[in-house]
Formats: sequence, structure tokens, C-alpha cells
Amino acid sequence: MNKGELVEAIVKETGVEKKDVDSVLKSFTKTITEQLVKRDRIQLIGFGTFETRERAARSGRNPQTGEVIQIAASIAPVFKAGKALKAAVAKPPEKEKKKKTTAKKTTKKK
Repeated sequence: MNKGELVEAIVKETGVEKKDVDSVLKSFTKTITEQLVKRDRIQLIGFGTFETRERAARSGRNPQTGEVIQIAASIAPVFKAGKALKAAVAKPPEKEKKKKTTAKKTTKKK
């Protein structure tokens, strides 16, 4: 699902106008980004937590040449799923029930 499809799904679910949903989604992602830049943690109970983690400098290998290279320390954004989200995803998806159709026998009359 891409951003456009997400907006459409929210519009269907809520009945709110598309332009308003798009505006709220842009504001949501902008706010999350701004808070992560400040190294703040954003916790949405039941859904999950957005945070940053520091990655230490380390050595790695260039897969094409096998040469050892140094990988610089960095800060990475991380999302950790909440308990309710994990439980919802762990359940198998519900299959839609198909309507049983009874085939009518057609007989030819002479």
C-alpha cells in the first residue's frame, strides 16, 4: 500500500474529505520526523513506538571486492510494534465467505 492508497482507505473508513486526510497524514509524518530529529520518542499505545538508535562505527566488507571498509557511526530511526499490533498481525487473515450457489439442472423438453 502506498500513500495514495492509504489516504483512500482512511477516506472510506472515516468519511472525511480526501484533502483533509492527506493534510493530516502529511502533518503526522512531518511531526514524527521532527521529533525523531530531536531524538524524542513517540509512543502510540497499542500501535507502537518510533525512536532513534545510535549505531556504533564498525568494519564491514565490500561484497564485490571483499575489501575491508570502515562504516561510520550513525543514528537510525526505528519503529517497534506494540502489543496490540503484534497480536493483530499474528492472527491469520479472515477469509471472505463465498456464497454457495446451487446449479440448476436444465432438462431438455421434447
